[in-house]
Amino acid sequence: MAIAENINKIEEEIQKTCDKTGRKRGEITLMGVSKFEPVEKLEQAFNAGIHCFGESRVKEAAEKLADFKENHPEARIHLIGSLQRNKAKQAALFFDCIQSVDREELVAELEKHSCLRNEPLSVLFELHTGEESKSGFAVNNDADFNTLFKTVELVLNCEKLKPAGVMTMAPYTTDTSLIRASFRQLVKARKELEKRFPKIENGGSWEVLSMGMSNDYKIAIEEGSTLLRVGSAIFKE
Repeated sequence: MAIAENINKIEEEIQKTCDKTGRKRGEITLMGVSKFEPVEKLEQAFNAGIHCFGESRVKEAAEKLADFKENHPEARIHLIGSLQRNKAKQAALFFDCIQSVDREELVAELEKHSCLRNEPLSVLFELHTGEESKSGFAVNNDADFNTLFKTVELVLNCEKLKPAGVMTMAPYTTDTSLIRASFRQLVKARKELEKRFPKIENGGSWEVLSMGMSNDYKIAIEEGSTLLRVGSAIFKE
């Protein structure tokens, strides 16, 4: 019951923030970051309305959630942790979306294995906008954007990969100005991507802004997030 209660509280906060900012609740996906949680807790979250889950370890997720995916085909499982090239095959075949595409070499590996999929694999480009310990494409100047654009072009040339948007992690801080600056940099970068790549084949888009976690998801909504990655606020006792 604790998980259902937690989700209800979060949903109330999401709705309040949407009302305050003039946004629609349907524009935002609430993901349950389940990377350290047992399947029993995912079942509780699923029954309480969470149909999108985030995992950070490929092998662990594939083993833990194989039956869960089969029993809940409407559930979507995203990889939100960094991906090593030697795990790319398993990741490409198991996950519905890779949120952590952060380099050209990874695209080549995902392309090699995504051909075995029935549906194209959605990918988000991870951008480095503030959290020093995290990876991702820098987007501070023209040279940075050229590196990002080159990687996007590689994805666009892959039949079974499709861009779905961008993701970032804001600094873990109580300084809301730094958090907002990080989120706004992601929004600005997406606008540059939309301008450079306005038309994407095979159903791809720049729709997803994956930003906001347990400590800052309300700020993320205010800044335009369409996908919130919430873990402890959902699964804590």
